[in-house]
Amino acid sequence: MRDPLLKVTSITKTFSGITALDDVTLDVSPGEVVGLVGPNGAGKTTLFNCLLGQLKPDRGTVMFAGHDLTRVAPHLRARLGIGRTFQRMELFSGMTPWEHFLVAGRARRGDGRLWKDLLGMGRPSKEERASASDVLELLGLTADARRPIEALSLGRGRLVELGRALMIEPKLLLLDEPSSGLDHAETAELAEVLRNVNVERSTAILLVEHDVPMVRSLVSRVFVLDFGTLIASGTTESVFANNAVQRAYLGTNV
Repeated sequence: MRDPLLKVTSITKTFSGITALDDVTLDVSPGEVVGLVGPNGAGKTTLFNCLLGQLKPDRGTVMFAGHDLTRVAPHLRARLGIGRTFQRMELFSGMTPWEHFLVAGRARRGDGRLWKDLLGMGRPSKEERASASDVLELLGLTADARRPIEALSLGRGRLVELGRALMIEPKLLLLDEPSSGLDHAETAELAEVLRNVNVERSTAILLVEHDVPMVRSLVSRVFVLDFGTLIASGTTESVFANNAVQRAYLGTNV
């Protein structure tokens, strides 16, 4: 069995005496798609923020690709190969998907030329253009490449956010409610795109998602948080058949 790409051990985080995460342990192997589910307020986004360095856990360790991330700055974690999307879509008005991808790719390299982009002075290299074109094609966004973000549907905007994360060439994607606000057809399209990303790029995915059918269609294993505590983990079907998991979803038929 391969060593985990991500290994989270005994993460604990409190806020003003309230425990948001209590001794949480999980792992993701290279190329694996893993689900992280639970009701609102379970601690899923808090865990993501601890993984990315936006929050410092009170206790526990985060290992990624053999690196101890305890004292690693958030932007350096991204350069090690961790990408993220947000529950609330964070895109720049007035910019096209093409521009989003070029800026994300250049920011990953950290070569000091990002200020030229902001002044309209930077010319993308052949390699930058090729990388952006590859991501556009992978996500089915080629026809929308030069359209302003405001002209795109929410579903296409979600794909742009995913593409921006892919431009850092991540080994692991942390996806926080990527189907939020999408209709059934858009959710199905997103799920198919994520399958393609995983297969074609061998990108591991840790997926936070409330859409249980989407989770079931994508992941091989699931971890379940409830009030900051890990209450179940294992194969998708065994976890969703667990009585404690069903109670955590307040009687929802999962």
